[in-house]
Amino acid sequence: MFLAIAKGLSITFRHVLPGNSTTVQYPAVKLTPSDRFRGLHRLVPTQDREKCVACYLCPTVCPAKCITVESAENEKGEKYPEVYTIDLLRCIFCGYCVEACPVEAIEMTGAYELADYNREDFEFTKDRLLK
Repeated sequence: MFLAIAKGLSITFRHVLPGNSTTVQYPAVKLTPSDRFRGLHRLVPTQDREKCVACYLCPTVCPAKCITVESAENEKGEKYPEVYTIDLLRCIFCGYCVEACPVEAIEMTGAYELADYNREDFEFTKDRLLK
Protein backbone atom coordinates (compact mmCIF):
# COMPACT_ATOMS: atom_id res chain seq x y z
CA MET A 1 0.00 0.00 0.00
CA PHE A 2 2.75 2.45 0.96
CA LEU A 3 4.64 1.49 -2.17
CA ALA A 4 1.67 2.41 -4.35
CA ILE A 5 1.25 5.75 -2.57
CA ALA A 6 4.96 6.52 -2.96
CA LYS A 7 4.81 5.65 -6.65
CA GLY A 8 1.78 7.92 -7.18
CA LEU A 9 3.42 10.80 -5.32
CA SER A 10 6.61 10.43 -7.35
CA ILE A 11 4.60 10.84 -10.57
CA THR A 12 2.89 13.92 -9.11
CA PHE A 13 6.14 15.52 -7.98
CA ARG A 14 7.73 14.93 -11.40
CA HIS A 15 4.99 17.04 -12.99
CA VAL A 16 5.28 19.78 -10.37
CA LEU A 17 9.00 20.39 -10.97
CA PRO A 18 9.94 23.35 -13.22
CA GLY A 19 10.11 22.55 -16.92
CA ASN A 20 7.39 19.89 -16.81
CA SER A 21 4.39 22.22 -16.83
CA THR A 22 1.55 21.66 -19.29
CA THR A 23 0.20 25.16 -18.73
CA VAL A 24 0.93 27.81 -21.36
CA GLN A 25 1.20 31.46 -20.32
CA TYR A 26 -1.42 32.71 -22.79
CA PRO A 27 -1.47 35.39 -24.36
CA ALA A 28 2.29 35.89 -23.96
CA VAL A 29 2.92 32.43 -25.41
CA LYS A 30 0.67 31.37 -28.31
CA LEU A 31 -0.01 27.73 -29.08
CA THR A 32 0.52 26.43 -32.58
CA PRO A 33 -2.55 24.43 -33.60
CA SER A 34 -2.17 21.08 -35.32
CA ASP A 35 -2.57 20.72 -39.08
CA ARG A 36 -6.01 19.14 -38.58
CA PHE A 37 -7.33 22.06 -36.48
CA ARG A 38 -10.48 23.67 -37.88
CA GLY A 39 -10.42 27.40 -37.19
CA LEU A 40 -11.57 30.45 -39.09
CA HIS A 41 -12.85 29.99 -42.65
CA ARG A 42 -11.15 31.53 -45.68
CA LEU A 43 -12.17 31.79 -49.33
CA VAL A 44 -9.30 30.92 -51.66
CA PRO A 45 -8.61 33.68 -54.22
CA THR A 46 -7.41 33.25 -57.79
CA GLN A 47 -5.77 35.87 -60.01
CA ASP A 48 -8.86 37.98 -60.75
CA ARG A 49 -11.55 36.75 -58.33
CA GLU A 50 -12.40 34.10 -55.75
CA LYS A 51 -12.20 30.44 -56.68
CA CYS A 52 -15.83 29.74 -55.69
CA VAL A 53 -18.22 28.84 -58.54
CA ALA A 54 -21.42 29.27 -56.44
CA CYS A 55 -22.47 25.62 -56.69
CA TYR A 56 -24.43 25.82 -53.39
CA LEU A 57 -22.88 22.65 -51.98
CA CYS A 58 -21.46 24.32 -48.87
CA PRO A 59 -24.79 25.75 -47.63
CA THR A 60 -26.50 22.48 -48.54
CA VAL A 61 -24.25 20.27 -46.39
CA CYS A 62 -23.90 22.74 -43.50
CA PRO A 63 -25.74 21.23 -40.49
CA ALA A 64 -25.93 24.61 -38.73
CA LYS A 65 -27.24 26.46 -41.83
CA CYS A 66 -24.81 29.31 -41.23
CA ILE A 67 -23.64 29.80 -44.85
CA THR A 68 -25.53 32.04 -47.28
CA VAL A 69 -24.67 32.10 -50.99
CA GLU A 70 -26.29 34.12 -53.79
CA SER A 71 -24.89 33.60 -57.26
CA ALA A 72 -24.44 35.85 -60.28
CA GLU A 73 -22.85 35.56 -63.72
CA ASN A 74 -20.09 37.67 -65.20
CA GLU A 75 -19.79 38.73 -68.85
CA LYS A 76 -18.01 35.45 -69.74
CA GLY A 77 -20.96 33.42 -68.40
CA GLU A 78 -19.06 32.13 -65.35
CA LYS A 79 -20.95 31.81 -62.07
CA TYR A 80 -19.54 33.47 -58.99
CA PRO A 81 -20.93 34.24 -55.53
CA GLU A 82 -22.32 37.75 -55.44
CA VAL A 83 -23.09 37.27 -51.74
CA TYR A 84 -21.17 34.81 -49.56
CA THR A 85 -21.58 35.09 -45.79
CA ILE A 86 -20.83 32.84 -42.84
CA ASP A 87 -22.42 33.48 -39.46
CA LEU A 88 -19.78 32.31 -36.98
CA LEU A 89 -22.23 32.47 -34.09
CA ARG A 90 -24.11 29.57 -35.68
CA CYS A 91 -21.10 27.71 -37.13
CA ILE A 92 -20.06 24.51 -35.35
CA PHE A 93 -16.70 24.29 -37.22
CA CYS A 94 -17.45 20.80 -38.51
CA GLY A 95 -15.57 21.27 -41.80
CA TYR A 96 -18.30 19.79 -44.01
CA CYS A 97 -18.23 22.89 -46.22
CA VAL A 98 -14.54 22.30 -46.95
CA GLU A 99 -15.09 18.62 -47.73
CA ALA A 100 -18.08 19.30 -50.01
CA CYS A 101 -16.47 22.00 -52.15
CA PRO A 102 -15.64 20.54 -55.59
CA VAL A 103 -13.13 23.28 -56.49
CA GLU A 104 -11.50 23.63 -53.04
CA ALA A 105 -12.59 27.25 -52.80
CA ILE A 106 -13.04 27.33 -49.02
CA GLU A 107 -10.60 26.24 -46.34
CA MET A 108 -10.31 26.41 -42.59
CA THR A 109 -7.25 28.17 -41.22
CA GLY A 110 -5.48 27.77 -37.90
CA ALA A 111 -6.80 31.08 -36.54
CA TYR A 112 -8.40 30.44 -33.16
CA GLU A 113 -8.64 33.89 -31.56
CA LEU A 114 -12.21 34.69 -32.61
CA ALA A 115 -13.52 36.58 -29.58
CA ASP A 116 -15.24 39.91 -30.20
CA TYR A 117 -17.59 42.36 -28.50
CA ASN A 118 -20.22 42.96 -31.21
CA ARG A 119 -22.55 40.38 -32.74
CA GLU A 120 -22.20 42.06 -36.15
CA ASP A 121 -18.47 41.27 -36.19
CA PHE A 122 -19.23 37.54 -36.33
CA GLU A 123 -20.93 37.91 -39.73
CA PHE A 124 -18.12 37.19 -42.20
CA THR A 125 -18.81 38.54 -45.68
CA LYS A 126 -17.06 37.60 -48.92
CA ASP A 127 -14.60 40.51 -48.63
CA ARG A 128 -13.64 39.51 -45.10
CA LEU A 129 -13.26 35.84 -46.02
CA LEU A 130 -10.92 36.69 -48.91
CA LYS A 131 -8.45 38.51 -46.61
